[in-house]
Amino acid sequence: MLPDRFESTLNPETRRSGGMHYTSIENIHKLIDPLFLDGLKAEFEEIAAVTVEKIRKAKLEAFQRKLAELKFLDPACGSGNFLTETYISLRRLENETISLLHRGQIMLDIGNPIQVSIGQFYGIEINDFAVTVAKTALWIAESQMMKETEDVVHMALDFLPLKSYANITEANALREDWPRTDYIMGNPPFVGARMMGAEQKDDVNAIFPGWKNAGNLDYVSCWYKKASDLMTGTSIRAALVSTNSVTQGEAVANLWKPLFEAGVHIDFAHRTFRWDSEAKIKAHVHCVIVGFSIAPSTKPKVLYSADRPQIVQNINGYLVDAENIFVESRNRPLCQVPQIGIGNKPIDGGFYLFERDEMDAFLEKEPAAIKYFHPWYGAYEFINQKPRYCLYLRNCPPNELRKMPECMKRIEAVREYRLKNKSPGTVKLAETPTSFHVTNMPIGSYIVIPQVSSERRRYIPMGYMDDGVLCSDKVRIMPEGSLYHFGILESNVHMAWMRTICCRLKSDYSYTVNDVYNNFPWPTPTDTQKAKIEQTAQAILDARALYPDSSLADLYDETTMPPELRKAHQMNDKAVMLAYDFSIKDMTESKCVAELMRMYQVLANQK
Repeated sequence: MLPDRFESTLNPETRRSGGMHYTSIENIHKLIDPLFLDGLKAEFEEIAAVTVEKIRKAKLEAFQRKLAELKFLDPACGSGNFLTETYISLRRLENETISLLHRGQIMLDIGNPIQVSIGQFYGIEINDFAVTVAKTALWIAESQMMKETEDVVHMALDFLPLKSYANITEANALREDWPRTDYIMGNPPFVGARMMGAEQKDDVNAIFPGWKNAGNLDYVSCWYKKASDLMTGTSIRAALVSTNSVTQGEAVANLWKPLFEAGVHIDFAHRTFRWDSEAKIKAHVHCVIVGFSIAPSTKPKVLYSADRPQIVQNINGYLVDAENIFVESRNRPLCQVPQIGIGNKPIDGGFYLFERDEMDAFLEKEPAAIKYFHPWYGAYEFINQKPRYCLYLRNCPPNELRKMPECMKRIEAVREYRLKNKSPGTVKLAETPTSFHVTNMPIGSYIVIPQVSSERRRYIPMGYMDDGVLCSDKVRIMPEGSLYHFGILESNVHMAWMRTICCRLKSDYSYTVNDVYNNFPWPTPTDTQKAKIEQTAQAILDARALYPDSSLADLYDETTMPPELRKAHQMNDKAVMLAYDFSIKDMTESKCVAELMRMYQVLANQK
């Protein structure tokens, strides 16, 4: 397809900085079908079923006029994929209408039967070449559909495509007034809040003047805000493709809470899926599609998961069938439970971290340093049970340090690394080169929660570490975490909450303290229920211990999970659900999350 070929010619850095990603026909229809096309097709089928010919003819003529009056806007149209496919879909529906109107007769004296035109389609695009490609793509589509209409009416039609009008404007859509249309659609640029250039940040500030935490919003959020502003007092409906970050973590409260307060509601949505292209150079981005409006809903709300539609009562900002509740970031736990934090953050340039063979080679030169080496676990090392090793010299007396020249070289290298850093805080750390930027070394055993874990796992694999082991800032640590805490955290209830509230890296879970843990509503179990959870939590650890040579990655692969471990988790899930007074028979994950959100709201209002 011509537009895909255009985008594949752009170098990766141009695509990344502009947030450009390819669009397959299948993915376009995930958006345009529920936005308007399904409704139009259903209306056509209803008209086609009318048995009284005179009434059917009048309705078909009115339907064709309706098709010709609809207007569509893609305010980040790129090379025109959405506009082109929408035009083709509308024209094919019009051809079916024409076919029914004239029953395949040769029409010699009625002129051009086509009413739908590319003049109904508007686009805004900042790239000048893309504008040219989009116009050309629409002209090619117009010519293609003209041929299909000729097959319907059995006659040649007079057509010169380059005289037709394509409303594609070259401009920054965030600084341009948008035309008033019936539908807004597209996939605006996917640029994260921390990846934007200066001009893009200026755009965000212009679109969100005075908004709380606007600096933490992704660039695509600007299109949601501008579309919502245009909707006020109209029947305009919109649907946009976004990275799934706009429906996760703090972005939900930052973006959707003010929009909902302004009257916006979500009409349909596709939960996270992989957005693939048809281009030669593949782009894989994990996206959501959100259809929204201010006008009253005329159809049931539909929530798609893995393309399976479900009629729901409401779709909130997390794309869950639950009330419009917003879980806002907090610094302390909502309930009376231990605080957790990140592990150690050295900011050492890697000079204190070693693979096993690197440590062995170092100790051959400096055997006295052995007592200052500790196993080092980040999320990857913990899940795969492949520790690195950390040379931690903060507690080494100066007289010993001066006798270890290899250690002194590492200390000096860290000092130089910090001095060259652009951050004044890091430069200040150069004064104490044996200290970490963040130090978190609990006494005794502690619970470890990997920050990032694969979405393919039913449970984030958590576990215990002893104080001789150091963990990096890629894990979360609960000092003195009890078996009860472990059982709750490893339960299906907590996992359901985590999957809804957490941020994602691509589609993998990213466990955050302030969003996921601190906002989690814990149960208030009886002594008997708490004892049962402690028992089932220990059973999980015992089941793991049956396979000492298997890593957590092995044990929590859904294909290779041992039956003993699966059963232990199932028993723990039941024990935790009973502590919440949840029904074991009919409590689905979506119902569980909806109930947890209600609990959260009650508890948050008490704070």
